[in-house]
Amino acid sequence: MTKYIFITGGVVSSLGKGIIAASLGKLLRARGFSVINQKFDPYINVDPGTMSPFQHGEVFVTDDGAETDLDLGHYERFTDTSLGKVNNVTSGSVYQHVIEKERRGDYLGATVQVIPHITNEIKSRIVGATKQFKPDFQLIEIGGTVGDIESLPFVEAIRQFKTEAGIGNAISIHCTLLPYLPTSGELKTKPSQHSVNVLRSYGIQPEILVCRTTKPIPKTEKEKLALFCSVNKDAVIECRDMKSIYEVPLALEEQNMAKVVLTMLGVNDRRADLKGWISLVENIKNPKKTIKVAIAGKYTKLSDAYISVVESLKHAGYAANAAIDIKWINSEDCVDFNRCKELMSDVDAVVVPGGFGIRGIEGKLNVIRYARENNVPFLGLCLGMQCAVIEYARHVVGIKDANSAEFDENAQHPVIDLMLEQKNVQAYGGTMRLGAYDCVLKKGSVVYNAYGKEKISERHRHRYEVNNEYIKPLTDAGLVFSGMSPDGMLAEIVELPKLDWFVASQFHPEFKSRPEHPHPLFKGLINAAAKRVK
Repeated sequence: MTKYIFITGGVVSSLGKGIIAASLGKLLRARGFSVINQKFDPYINVDPGTMSPFQHGEVFVTDDGAETDLDLGHYERFTDTSLGKVNNVTSGSVYQHVIEKERRGDYLGATVQVIPHITNEIKSRIVGATKQFKPDFQLIEIGGTVGDIESLPFVEAIRQFKTEAGIGNAISIHCTLLPYLPTSGELKTKPSQHSVNVLRSYGIQPEILVCRTTKPIPKTEKEKLALFCSVNKDAVIECRDMKSIYEVPLALEEQNMAKVVLTMLGVNDRRADLKGWISLVENIKNPKKTIKVAIAGKYTKLSDAYISVVESLKHAGYAANAAIDIKWINSEDCVDFNRCKELMSDVDAVVVPGGFGIRGIEGKLNVIRYARENNVPFLGLCLGMQCAVIEYARHVVGIKDANSAEFDENAQHPVIDLMLEQKNVQAYGGTMRLGAYDCVLKKGSVVYNAYGKEKISERHRHRYEVNNEYIKPLTDAGLVFSGMSPDGMLAEIVELPKLDWFVASQFHPEFKSRPEHPHPLFKGLINAAAKRVK
């Protein structure tokens, strides 16, 4: 029977509930249990696919084509599982489905209300994931902060679900902040007490407190929290700020958090196999070299917009015993090629990630040109590959006005054009080429050697593709199309094998990288860069 763990947050937002949920999932997986995570987001958007990266950060794409919250990336990376559409639930998707049922007459003329119709739909999403995955443990994170008006239906739904599941089958973990006041030299527990009181007022008594803090929590303060929040002393867990998020599972394991959870749920504890994770953390703490990697994009003011790219670079760095020093380059600052050369002069490798729209494109083209002409290891992702094709067409093939139809609908030479199935699409949300698709690699190519196999599956999120009419002149000029769709109609990977590492993919390899299993394309980039570092 599946056991349920609900995770809420209080005091402030951005407490790291997703990392805590992912870390607990890792500890349970290390004990041999099957685990899935779900994220419930209170916003009215149906999914984050149409939201600005500056507002919401990265859109994480699953194998089944769901555009989801970035926390699903943490879940997948920590627990080494592949999640899907059922793992990310938004208020928008819940209300949309309920309204569709009302329009069809499914409610037989009843007055549709938040309780029971919205809450029942939320509970059905929990049960739906259970039926699909049949896990031993299901961890459900509620986005936002307790007290937010928009999250109330979710909180009410989990109150009902806990009651229906019965004692010993579901527990609540509440993540709070213990602020430190330098003037008095104290950690203050009162905000956490108030947060728990708010949660109680909604009918939920948390069984475990996870306290975010910058300082060690004194025994007296833990006892105070236990007393006023009605939790066991050993269920007050300290979660201090750490240099790496991958240290969090080990910190929670030291405090027996997983054991406490299992005891409360009536499950016998097991020996945790964390040898690989401990070795990973040792590599993180003791790098032998530092590799500076530029990420040239247009959402660089918010690093969360590229969080999977950053983590994938770090994963490859850990495998190479190297620390990754990210240099953020706003592509708009590279529109002038001389300025671009200055910004790129001290980097060991460069990544041009995905994105949409014309802003900063000329700067990305200059970054790619500099990398190609100076043999700086380069990896292009999605739009990064499209820009690599445009740059090569302009400066090597000699098609001076080569462009993408995305940037110029009337381009004379659209080397990048709208996919055929996208021609008549009107809506934006969930209409791109999304999810996992197969790709066949050219034997003997750089990427074939990197993957070690001919057929791969990778996740996509795009509307535009390489225009097949231009593949021959590009190939004749030396650009190698080393990855194609199984029917040979869609270009998936390009490379320049004569350079140390010049590879670009139409898909997003960053979505499948794991801390203990770095993605082959990022490993190739970092290994090539490592050879340049003295």
